[in-house]
Amino acid sequence: MLLTRVTRAVATLLALAAAGCESDSGREHAFPVPGDRGDAITVEVLNATGRAGLARGATRILRREGIDVVFYGNASGPALDSTRILVRRGPVSAGEQVRRALGVGVVVVAPDTTLLLDASVLLGADFRGPVELYP
Repeated sequence: MLLTRVTRAVATLLALAAAGCESDSGREHAFPVPGDRGDAITVEVLNATGRAGLARGATRILRREGIDVVFYGNASGPALDSTRILVRRGPVSAGEQVRRALGVGVVVVAPDTTLLLDASVLLGADFRGPVELYP
């Protein structure tokens, strides 16, 4: 008797889960899904300043624009005055899309076949980051 109830409960849960996993067509997402409006652009975001938290803020901005950030962290080397967007593969238009999303930066073509991404973003002092208020 108990086993029958458990079996029915599991079957009901599986049916509900399957109903929730049906096609997303017609549903809006909170943020764009990378690649849902064309080719996905994959980037890494590196903070090349001494200010903490900039790479995370830039990552949020880019992801809201549907750009796929696969890594963020700190850059090694000297601090930069201006943001640089290094196009590693693909068209320069990918770097321009990143620049428009961030609102700053100079796009430079710097191919690197060892990196499996379209662009590297080196945040400079000109990037102010998003203003986020916490309660």
